[in-house]
Amino acid sequence: MQEFKPFKEGKVREVYDNGDSLIIVATDRISAFDNILKNKITDKGAILTQMSKFWFDYTKDVVHNHMLSVDVKDMPEYFQQEKFDGNSMMCKKLEMLPIECIVRGYITGSGWASYQENQTVCGIKLPEGLVESDKLAEPIYTPSTKAELGDHDENISFEESINVLEKIYPGKGEYYATQLRDKTIALYKKCAEYALSKGIIIADTKFEFGLNEDGEVVLGDEMLTPDSSRFWPLEGYKPGQSQPSFDKQFVRDWLKQNKDNDNLLPEEVVGKTIEKYKEAFELLTGKEFSR
Repeated sequence: MQEFKPFKEGKVREVYDNGDSLIIVATDRISAFDNILKNKITDKGAILTQMSKFWFDYTKDVVHNHMLSVDVKDMPEYFQQEKFDGNSMMCKKLEMLPIECIVRGYITGSGWASYQENQTVCGIKLPEGLVESDKLAEPIYTPSTKAELGDHDENISFEESINVLEKIYPGKGEYYATQLRDKTIALYKKCAEYALSKGIIIADTKFEFGLNEDGEVVLGDEMLTPDSSRFWPLEGYKPGQSQPSFDKQFVRDWLKQNKDNDNLLPEEVVGKTIEKYKEAFELLTGKEFSR
């Protein structure tokens, strides 16, 4: 059996080269504030992979995506081991674009902090009188540059995203930047409306795109998981305060309150986090989670 070694390791994912495709394995690692924590969150990788599959299938009429299969039987024999089953996705190879495509439908997190300072979020002027967790009249697109592991992503304006892409693709910067913005907002609107019907508010999320061999913009990476999004329960939603969530907020909150944490979470926080991930998966997909 041919053994595979990842050629790229992110904070929570490992990427393997399978010749004309990639195999992306979502591990049970968890990261927060750009640090990988020492705990493993059991089944997290499988939940993220299966949730991404659900959304890729749901949005393929909006934009093409990179998913080929999540069935390890379609992958080389090496991946037909238990540790890869359920948390691995075989994908088309793309030339990834160096922009994180962030869309915000509600004002929260760093966006709320920025609004309190000067009524803008990433340079976009917003109406007066908004309160924390308010729904925005229209979703806003706030791209950032993708940082190397350990560095912080940097928020940029739409105009700056044109410049970043123009340097790499002369004459096409504006075209690709506009594609990224429009596809990001279209995906968010469709998915946020669906999630609302299932009792979940998608407050914000991020997408990543790449180019296929024909130079078309294709959705890659993960999609609308609790790692890349803020999910709030619709029941009990109340603007003017922070909201309970289905994502890593338990983890972020505990780390903020315990500064000398040594990147190690108590078991109670680990347990609550996986419980929330599973609950979000089951509400959105209508299926009980199983590997």
